[in-house]
This record gives sequence, structure tokens and C-alpha cells, in this order.
Amino acid sequence: MQAKSQKRDFHHALRVDNSLCTGCTHCMTACPTKAIRIRNGKASIIANRCVDCGECYKVCPVSAIEVEQDDLRMIFDYPVRVILIPSLLIGQFPRKIMASGIYNALKEIGFTHVFEVENTVDMVIEAGRQIMLESKERPMISPFCPAIVRLIQVKYPSLVEHIMKVNPPIDMSAMYYREKLRMSGIPAENIGLFYATPCAAKIAAVKSPVGEIKSALDGVINMDFLYNRILSFLQRKYTGTTPPETDDLLSSRGIVWSLTRGEAVHHTGRALAIDGIRNVNEFLENIENEKLDKIDFLELRACDESCAGGILMCGNRFLTVERLKYRAEEYRNREDDKERKVKDGYLNINEHGFLGNIDPRPIGRLDEDITQALKKMERKRRMMCYLPGFDCGACGAPDCQTLADDIVTGNAQISHCIFMQQQMTKQNLLSQGQAVKITEEIWGSDRLEKNCSKIGAQHENI
Repeated sequence: MQAKSQKRDFHHALRVDNSLCTGCTHCMTACPTKAIRIRNGKASIIANRCVDCGECYKVCPVSAIEVEQDDLRMIFDYPVRVILIPSLLIGQFPRKIMASGIYNALKEIGFTHVFEVENTVDMVIEAGRQIMLESKERPMISPFCPAIVRLIQVKYPSLVEHIMKVNPPIDMSAMYYREKLRMSGIPAENIGLFYATPCAAKIAAVKSPVGEIKSALDGVINMDFLYNRILSFLQRKYTGTTPPETDDLLSSRGIVWSLTRGEAVHHTGRALAIDGIRNVNEFLENIENEKLDKIDFLELRACDESCAGGILMCGNRFLTVERLKYRAEEYRNREDDKERKVKDGYLNINEHGFLGNIDPRPIGRLDEDITQALKKMERKRRMMCYLPGFDCGACGAPDCQTLADDIVTGNAQISHCIFMQQQMTKQNLLSQGQAVKITEEIWGSDRLEKNCSKIGAQHENI
């Protein structure tokens, strides 16, 4: 296995559009890592806490959370343009639409080659089995979902060593296909590889990969954008496009890999699959507190129904799961299904199949200096004697414990709590004018003014 490093900074694919944000706190209360605060009436994301899970995106009532993507025009910087698609993209469309029609649409968009990333699933399975044999850590945790990997880094750092250091199919396929094209005589600089992503976390993983120095991909295209372009092509029923080059070695194993239990079924021993980031949070807390044992492998996915529930998926996740399972059954009935796998000819698993170090990046640490951290912890406990524990969010933080963290780290004041403001005003420690100013710093100067246009108000749609 290669010794690899990783970027120190997290790239984030989620952004707040301040022109749309109303500071409603939906995102703040939904965030599983407490990465959002309200300041000056707008949501603000704390970068070192965010894991790009997209929970904020899902609950925002005014679509103020944006997901970045690369400009599609950048693909034309390369003579050979490969789009790596997950099988999920095929599952977005009704079964009557053939995969070849979707491939044709991708050719019209501008791609010269199409490769489903799950083609390399068997290489991932082989590398995973090798890790399971060599490592004594239990449970081993899948690295497939980048939001979960980052969640463990920032919230459960003691479990970082349990992450299986195997390249997921997206990276394995990118390395495999680039090498395949290079060995066919195409210069490496002429090859551009792009991934159609179902979620924000995979964008972040490409821009700042964990366990790698640099991603094997050149760009990311959001799946909802591609879906709409493909749908437009299919509705025109134009069939004159010469299909792009493909390498269909897909198996039934690969088709369902990104669904819940798609990975866990390939591991012996006790292997569990948990989807939904809140379920994962609860499970990891139990693992960290040693309440659960004798588990060999954990498949953890941030989204409900795993990647079928990604925030950039346009179709109903349950219908997508049904379609993919139907497609997998069709492949399973083929005589060559077990033999359909990418061979090791273009890619050496021992050289390219494994990740390097994955560093913990804990957010619970109040100070780098252990002595100062203990002092701040004691101060936080004293602070909690005064804070009401209502977790109302009126301070611009998701709960009282988080406000206490912010106070002892110098990012908030106890007067941000509206209940403490009342106590301090009664004791002449704070004037009414000062209390109003503090509230305005959190919620904006006009937030408490009458506004009949807000959601649910008299003139909402006028």
C-alpha cells in the first residue's frame, strides 16, 4: 500500500445564498454536527464542522442552500471526455427507457465515453476482503459515503482507525478508465474524467479527497442538471446520435452497490447496514461508548435509502430502488453475470486500491492545549448552571450546550441568550438598548418588525 497524504482543508459544496435566506433556523436545527449559526438574520456555516451531508439543503423552505457544480463547458477542454455515472442515474428513468438512450443523450451533451462506476465493484470487494484479513480493527467501517467519513473525522475521531482504507468505486473507476485510455494510445493530458454526483458530499470529496493527495477526477457534474438535460433529449426522441464508447462489464452486484445493504452483503461475519445520518449518529455513539460489540463490518450511508436518497436525485428514491433491483435481477439471470468483472489488467489493486492515512479532525476539542481545554470545560459547566436548557435557538445557536461551547471559545456571549438578557436587565447589568442591539446582531435589525409577506403570514404569496 502506498503512503499517502491528504489536504488539510475541507472543501465544501454547500453555500448559503444570503439574498434568499430568511434566518428561519430550519437548517440550524437539522444539522447533525451543529455547524450552522444565525448571525445578522442569516444562516452561516462553520466550515470545520460541516460534513456536506445536505440535511440543511433538504429542510430549507426558501431554497437558500445551494450546491456548487463545475461548469459543463470545462469538459470541452479535453478531446476525450469521459462521464462516470453511477447506476443511480439509469434508475432515475422509467424502465421502458433503455440505458442506450441515456448514453446517447450524454453523447449529445458532449461526452465521448460513458462508464458506470460500479463496473469496478469487484475490485473494491477484493481490496476490502484483503483489508478485513489484515486488520484486527472491528468493526470496519465502509469509506463509500464521504459524508460519513467526514462525520467520523469531526465527531467520532476515536473511530477513524476503523474506516476501511479502500478506494470506493468512483475513484477506482476513474483510475481504471484513465489508464485504459492511456494504454490505448491517448495522451493523458487529452483525457478528462467527470463524475455525475447524486450528492454534495461527493463533490466535496473530489475537491478535497480524504486519504488521497489528489482526486483522479477532473470535475463533477450535478446529477439533477444532467437528468434534466437527458430528459430534454429523450422527449425530442432524436435517435441519430452515434452512441458514445462504453465498457459494459457491469454485474448485478454493481447495480445495487449504492443501495442499502448493497455493500454489506459481500462481507462475512456480522455486517450491518444503516442509512440516514441521524440513525448513523445514534449508532456511532453506541459504538464509541462500547455499547455494541461483535460487529465485523458497518455499511453507513448519510441518506435515507442510501444514494437513492441523495439531494441531487430528481426521482422518487423508492421508485429508484425498485428500478435498480429490477435491473439487477435482469443481469443476475444472465449466464455470464458472475464472470462480468473488470480484470486487473489496467489497474494494480495493491498499488491503487487503497487509501492513505485518514486524520481525525475533532470539533469537540475546546482548545489545542489540554490544560486550557480542561479549564474551558469547567467554565462551560459553570455556564450551563445559568443557561436555561430550553434549546430554543433564539441565541442563534442550535442549543444551550452549543452556545456554552461558543462562549468559552470566544465566539459568543452569555448575553446572546434572551433569557439571560432578562436576568441581566433586571440586575442592571445590561440596558434595554444593549439587549435590543444584541438581538439585532443575531437576527437582523428589521427581523422583529411586522412583516405580512413571510411564510404563513397574511400576504405570503402577494
